[in-house]
Amino acid sequence: MEPLTLSGDKLRPMRIWVGAGRGREVGTPLNFLVGNAAALGMTSNPRGVSVCLRPRCRCGKEPGARRRESKDLGAQLFGDAEQEPELLAEPRWSRLRRLWKRRARACSGPGPWPLLRARLPPLRWLPHYRWRAWLLGDAVAGVTVGIVHVPQGMAFALLTSVPPVFGLYTSFFPVLIYTLLGTGRHLSTGTFAVLSLMTGSAVERLVPEPLEGNLSGIEREQLDAQRVGAAAAMAFGSGALMLGMFALQLGVLATFLSEPVVKALTSGAALHVLVSQLPSLLGLPLPRQIGCFALFKTLAAVLTALPRSSPAELTVSALSLALLVPVKELNVRFRDRLPTPIPGEIVMVLLASVLCFTSSLDTRYNIQIVGLLPGGFPQPLLPNLAELPRILADSLPMALVTFAVSASLASIYADKYSYTIDSNQELFAHGVSNLISSLFSCFPNSATLATTSLLVDAGGNTQLAGLFSCMVVLSVLLWLGPFFYYLPKAVLACINISSMRQMFFQMRELPQLWRISRVDFAVWMVTWVAVVTLSVDLGLAVGVVFSMMTVVCRTQRVQCLALGLAEGTELYRPLRESHKLLQVPGLCILSYPTPLYFGTRGQFRRILEWHLGLGEGGKEAPKTDGPPDAVAEPVRVVVLDCSGVTFADAAGAREVVQLASRCRDAGIHLLLAQCNASVLGTLTQAGLLDRVTPEQLFVSVQDAAAYALERLELTGPKTCTVWV
Repeated sequence: MEPLTLSGDKLRPMRIWVGAGRGREVGTPLNFLVGNAAALGMTSNPRGVSVCLRPRCRCGKEPGARRRESKDLGAQLFGDAEQEPELLAEPRWSRLRRLWKRRARACSGPGPWPLLRARLPPLRWLPHYRWRAWLLGDAVAGVTVGIVHVPQGMAFALLTSVPPVFGLYTSFFPVLIYTLLGTGRHLSTGTFAVLSLMTGSAVERLVPEPLEGNLSGIEREQLDAQRVGAAAAMAFGSGALMLGMFALQLGVLATFLSEPVVKALTSGAALHVLVSQLPSLLGLPLPRQIGCFALFKTLAAVLTALPRSSPAELTVSALSLALLVPVKELNVRFRDRLPTPIPGEIVMVLLASVLCFTSSLDTRYNIQIVGLLPGGFPQPLLPNLAELPRILADSLPMALVTFAVSASLASIYADKYSYTIDSNQELFAHGVSNLISSLFSCFPNSATLATTSLLVDAGGNTQLAGLFSCMVVLSVLLWLGPFFYYLPKAVLACINISSMRQMFFQMRELPQLWRISRVDFAVWMVTWVAVVTLSVDLGLAVGVVFSMMTVVCRTQRVQCLALGLAEGTELYRPLRESHKLLQVPGLCILSYPTPLYFGTRGQFRRILEWHLGLGEGGKEAPKTDGPPDAVAEPVRVVVLDCSGVTFADAAGAREVVQLASRCRDAGIHLLLAQCNASVLGTLTQAGLLDRVTPEQLFVSVQDAAAYALERLELTGPKTCTVWV
């Protein structure tokens, strides 16, 4: 290939790749001068030359469009004789259409298909589904979870103060919707004890049972219908709130519910569930206590009415717990050896139903039973929107708990199995799940701890397991409902209590948490005590506020560190960390490792005054971090390391400006190092450049220290103070 000879005016540098094949960016890079096409004396036409501009282009176009434009430029420069007649013969409208398509591909945003794939995750993972490797595990896990959903859904419905069949509805519709919209592959949704407890407390407050009691059948049905409507309205409200959070892209709010807060909340709520089920275990028809100190009120009422407990229901409860608790323990201890967990709940339900039917326990001993479960699905009904203002205060903590628990569970298993979740898509999935399921009389739902762990242990791999779970619940709703007619309610109460095992055992992590972080331990204990003594929603509020207060307090207690040069290196370390650090007399290097805002401006002022000797009554002797007998010389240059200042507000920026003024009046030269762009922009807007010059801003502490040494006119041997 002959060398290219270029000549002309207005030449500019360009870099091309010359290769043997068209479209292949191989060969040797050549730097040469290229001018306008009319000014070039081009006589050579090398075949197979491909021109590609640098990929980092500021035009905002995709690399493909830049490559095509580069090839057109190459054709213009080298005069491609083969394609020139075709281009001349091409109609004008065709060339315009081709140019329009090219620009549309280069500059347009995402189309409807990427948006649909983002909102329907099965469109992303279903084409890559490993049918032979995953289908059997998803089927077994889904059927296992569905079998547990049936008794657990009915049990949590009683905890919500609604008839048991509505727990089955809540175990079907939300699971089906999350399968289509969720991003957590191993997440199991449905009824959750904490949400059921919160919903039940709100339902009892909004629709209280008449004081006279002894309601007739019609009055009981009317009361249940009102309570179902209130629970569905709370699901509608929480779903609408989560959709609003999704529209505002507030998935980051889950970070404000820290892990100690969530674990303390669930552990404290488990104790509430245990105490609230005591009347059902003992056969005591006691009204449900609500509000603050409800746990202690329930305990007092149970102890008072203990002589009136039913021996038959107490026996049924004891036998049920004697079977459920060991089965739970076996499933945990031998999870690696068992092909699938033992469904102790469904076994207990079948045994208790058969025993109650054959022995006529409901008529002979007056044991409360579930009764008839209506077949099919309820008609879609919009909740009473007039109730929304009343239930808004209850829907907000439910929405936060739903999203916090679900997002934390999804993140745990996503990290374990190496995939990612979208927090905003999780908001969308749970919002739509609660909103649509409320139309079918479902109460608030979320991801559940017990069934998610069961799904993973049973071999579930993807969201497809939710479809198999829905099939099991659907079969109960359509055909198998009459078999649960004689199921004692005491058995459902035992299922509620046994499902709290994992939440109770979270307290075993407290010793390790104490060793890791005393602050997180304090957050855990304060949240747990608030949940137990007050209520679940108030305890959540107390935990979040206390957790945020600990963050603020930690920024208040940070220390400004004086830095010294590590001998033999260019690194500056805190003087308190080592005795072999060099400090130049008259030079003070300080590091302030905390945000500078209205809450820390006072501390920032006091610390700088202490180090630089800028007291209110005039210039004082500067303080040193060295030995007490070290002689402190006046500070002439101070370097402020701002690498730890992640942000600064208006109050903090004005404090820095005032510091610059006071240093200038005291004859101290102030240098700022390692300010990030946002902090530097805030300081500039506050008027920092009116007090200092741009030469006093440096990108590193080393550069600022070198400039300070030059300013101190340290020539010849350097006199340093060595702490030994």
